[in-house]
Amino acid sequence: MSRLPAAKRKEQLLDCAMQLFAKAGYARATTAELAKAAGVTEPIIYRHFASKKDLFVALIERTASQTLSSWEKELDGCTDPAERLRRLVGDNPMVSEEGKVAYRVFLQAITEAEDPAINEALQNHIRGVHAFLARELELAQGDHKVTARFSAEVIAWLLIDLGMGYGVLSAMHIAGHGSDK
Repeated sequence: MSRLPAAKRKEQLLDCAMQLFAKAGYARATTAELAKAAGVTEPIIYRHFASKKDLFVALIERTASQTLSSWEKELDGCTDPAERLRRLVGDNPMVSEEGKVAYRVFLQAITEAEDPAINEALQNHIRGVHAFLARELELAQGDHKVTARFSAEVIAWLLIDLGMGYGVLSAMHIAGHGSDK
C-alpha cells in the first residue's frame, strides 16, 4: 500500500468504487472488496468517507460536477447559441467513454432513491443539469434559434428525459437502439 496525499487517495477510492459499484451494484459491493481493489485497508476508506453510503453519494456528486465541467469545456469559446445546443445534445455523458461507467452507478442509484441522502444527491445532480440546459435554451430562444412556444425549463426537462432514456437503452445494449432501421 503506497502512501498518497489525502486528496489523491480520496479520488483513487472514488475511481475504484465507481468501477466496483458499476460492476456489482451498490447493495452487493462491500467496503472489503473496495479496499482490496484500491490496495488499502478498510480503515483507510473510513478516513475519507464515513460510510459506504457517503462514498456512493460522493460518486453521484462527482459525476454531476464532472458532467457540468465537461460541458463548460465543450462550450468554451463558442458563442453561437444554436451551436452550443448542438454540442450539448451531441455530448450525452451517459454514453460517452468518459461518463458511461459513472452513469451506470448513477442509474443504480434508482434502487436507493428512497434513502434521503442519496435522493438529495440525485435531485441536486438533475437540478444542476436542468439549470445548465435551461440557461443555454434561454440564450437560444433570445437569439430566435429555439422556439419560445415552450419555456426553456420545459424544453430542458424534455432534453433530460430524452437523454436519460437514450442512456438507459444504451446501457441495456438494446439492439437497433439509436438507429432508424
